[in-house]
Amino acid sequence: MLAWLKDNRLGTWLLTRRRGELVGVDEAGNRYYRERGAADWRSERRWVVYAEAGEIEPSTVPPGWNAWLHHNLEKPPSERPLPTKRWEKPHEPNRSGTPEAWFPPGDERRGGKRAPATGDYEPWRP
Repeated sequence: MLAWLKDNRLGTWLLTRRRGELVGVDEAGNRYYRERGAADWRSERRWVVYAEAGEIEPSTVPPGWNAWLHHNLEKPPSERPLPTKRWEKPHEPNRSGTPEAWFPPGDERRGGKRAPATGDYEPWRP
């Protein structure tokens, strides 16, 4: 309980307890709420309570829930799931600033060496 209060702030906790209606939970465990008794879906207040303890990471919100939070969808994905496209990949968290971050081949953190340019490369000359 104290960790939840620390990460989501007291105001969010009070709003969720007093006016929140649970709409659904995604595969990461994030819980989505809307304001109880709103007049219209376009004007209702919507929010997410992140599942992870520690730093809040908005990139864990899946596309369907993100669209619902931003009022692009009337019904949440728990009621009307979005169709998945064959080219869609599973979600990967943002790894920037972590030891698992990706660096291009010529980056200093990868040794500063890269493959030499091939014959099709022509540098710009002023």
